[in-house]
Amino acid sequence: MSDLLARISSEPLDPVAVDDAVAGPEHGAVVVFTGAVRNHDGGQAVTALEYKSHPDAEAFLRRVCEEVATESGLPVAAVHRVGELTIGDLAIVAAVAAPHRAEAFATCAELVERIKHEVPIWKRQQFADGISEWVGVC
Repeated sequence: MSDLLARISSEPLDPVAVDDAVAGPEHGAVVVFTGAVRNHDGGQAVTALEYKSHPDAEAFLRRVCEEVATESGLPVAAVHRVGELTIGDLAIVAAVAAPHRAEAFATCAELVERIKHEVPIWKRQQFADGISEWVGVC
């Protein structure tokens, strides 16, 4: 699966490129998930986020994508952003193509959950009151 799109990027994400990585004439459904930086968390106003990743995060992301693709038999792709992001910026784009929508939706949801739990990427939220907090750091 050397042509599998699984990348960590410091550049703005392009949902069309992720969609294109999985689309094909045999698939009637492509589900593309975009996760954007929102302006709140836990009742507090968020002004920005910073994502940092382990040096091997891209290898972890590739492994997750390969496993989900193998288990489902469907093409998958995912790109996660690192660096400083502002409200509205895309932090993750993931896509799955399938002959039918139900399996595309279910597999995309599984892919995103596995990325969130298995890929070593951490975020620091900057709150409007000047306080910041790291999320996902043990």
